[in-house]
Amino acid sequence: MPRERLSVVVTRRLPDAVETRLKELFDVALREDDAPMSRDELAAALQTADVLVPTVTDEIDAGLIARAGDRLKLIANYGAGVDHIDVATARQRGVLVSNTPGVLTDDTADMTMGLILAVTRRLPEGLNLMQKGEWDGWAPTALLGGRIAGRRLGILGMGRIGQAVARRAAAFGMQIHYHNRRRLRPEIEEAFEASYWDSLDQMVARMDVISVNCPSTPSTFHLMNARRLKLMKPDAVIVNTSRGEVIDENALTRMLRAGEIAGAGLDVYEHGTNINPRLRELPNVVLLPHMGSATIEGRIEMGEKVIINIKTFEDGHRPPDQVVPSML
Repeated sequence: MPRERLSVVVTRRLPDAVETRLKELFDVALREDDAPMSRDELAAALQTADVLVPTVTDEIDAGLIARAGDRLKLIANYGAGVDHIDVATARQRGVLVSNTPGVLTDDTADMTMGLILAVTRRLPEGLNLMQKGEWDGWAPTALLGGRIAGRRLGILGMGRIGQAVARRAAAFGMQIHYHNRRRLRPEIEEAFEASYWDSLDQMVARMDVISVNCPSTPSTFHLMNARRLKLMKPDAVIVNTSRGEVIDENALTRMLRAGEIAGAGLDVYEHGTNINPRLRELPNVVLLPHMGSATIEGRIEMGEKVIINIKTFEDGHRPPDQVVPSML
């Protein structure tokens, strides 16, 4: 007799190619619209499914996991970050957690460079001028930005994405500096001509551009707090394509408004879509709607990793991208 197919619940709309393949392989429940599931809907899914496929918009905390049914055996996250999932509680309940690392590295690094250029070259101000029809022609002193070649880039978090940012920034002629939990191997530092800073405070105080590329963990919450932001040079800028919680958003807003920091490029926010309204008013700030990984290729590759994790689990093996608490 054929084996009963796994019951899989997907919490958000995924690319058509991914959804089609999921339907071919599993007994899958897909979303008809792209709205996030409510907490009650998530609880119902956890009670009936063998596998849940959530995204970053789904908060899978200890309370929800406690309501899971006996069938639930795998949470196959559609995304690399798992700070929205209580991995330790899931493990205690015998539920595995997997993610999709690596596939969004280049996409996110591209967006990081885009934000650095947008802030330093004042691209949104120029775009706004054109869209309003207020451009009167070229002028020698109009919209003067800064050249990024020769500037010192401080990368906070030198993992896959941080290294991809370093590779791109070096091609633009930037000087590469970094702070990381562990120093990179000498050959990797040499490839980027990168300088390691054991002290984050000392690095922050000397950089022209700070790029936040570390994950959200208890130890990185408000890593760029008010005290550390005040160490930045007044002509420095900061960009964040990682997790909003790493920066104290209110402190950053105050300092940008006061001219104590020259500019910021943000793709993520401390409180999700509840963005500090004063940030929207500032001409020296570039705000994007969490689109750093938003490429067709990346989203499909994420789906392929989810499918591989589920299929490997179904075949009785450990998912290749299983997350355990010690990794966080």
